[in-house]
Amino acid sequence: MIKRWLASLVVVGFVLVMAGHFYLQWWITQPLGLKQEATIQVPAGQSLIALANRLEAQGVLEAKLWLIYARLNGRTAIKAGEYEIEPALSRLALLEKLIAGDVVQYRAQILEGWTYAQTLDYLQSLDYLQIKLSGLSWQAQRQLLGMEWAAHPEGWFFPDTYHYQRGDSDVNILVQAHNKQATLLDQLWEDRAPDLPYQSPYEALIMASIVEKETAIDAEREEIAGVFVRRLKKNMRLQTDPTVIYGMGSRYQGNLRKKDLQTATPYNTYVIKGLPPTPIALAGARSLYAALHPDAGSSLYFVAKGDGYHQFSDTLEEHNRAVKNYQLKRKADYRSVPKNP
Repeated sequence: MIKRWLASLVVVGFVLVMAGHFYLQWWITQPLGLKQEATIQVPAGQSLIALANRLEAQGVLEAKLWLIYARLNGRTAIKAGEYEIEPALSRLALLEKLIAGDVVQYRAQILEGWTYAQTLDYLQSLDYLQIKLSGLSWQAQRQLLGMEWAAHPEGWFFPDTYHYQRGDSDVNILVQAHNKQATLLDQLWEDRAPDLPYQSPYEALIMASIVEKETAIDAEREEIAGVFVRRLKKNMRLQTDPTVIYGMGSRYQGNLRKKDLQTATPYNTYVIKGLPPTPIALAGARSLYAALHPDAGSSLYFVAKGDGYHQFSDTLEEHNRAVKNYQLKRKADYRSVPKNP
């Protein structure tokens, strides 16, 4: 009699265990049932138990069952961060998201042609990004960025789309951007065309920034770089407006006048010979490539056609005709780029 009773008890117990197992397997795959999308913050060091209790208090899930499943399956190591919870997300999917560290990612899109100052202003405008560089001198900023060797910040950051998490800083993004730019520059420098008039990769970076500001047309970048390289080799002034504008700083109000082109600054390539002392903007991959692989042509001049493209000329006479043809209606004090030395 006792044996029969014990056997029955074992059977009942087994049935209950299996029923509980199947129920738990069913329950864990059911949606949380939220009415709308929500986000949760998991602080660094918070345990799964503490998080489960918090979620239960918020009506998101039942803590005990969730914890039982996690412990039975050895899945309790969650990662800190901000998590997005969709209404149809299952209890299991939430646990997997927390274990994988699938946190919310925000985008920072740094554009070609921006200056360092514009880049900092943009980063300050982003949501949930800590700002550590604002108001600091470059000497202080470069310490945070690990760029103690850099005398000037301009041009040293690769324009691209970067992702960050809530709580990351502008330093995190710029360190990534600098590493990417430095790596790409080194690679392109090793594979550069022969007989270039650059003494260092930095001079190539300066040229790339000028090319970046001169055209938005990828197909023209090598040709424009070729013009400037030939002018350097001939000891001709580059005479490119973007360098003048950069050197003017806040004095530039949208229009270049003749007196601006005649005012000496370290960046006025109508006055100085050779390259300006630093890059003038962030150069993208195509401009970097063009600076180190310029077209081997004969043109020394170019002028904007007004449609985004340029007319290239070998001689000053041809160039002057192109200026009259394409810019007849422009202001009388307009100077095309580059002009005669």
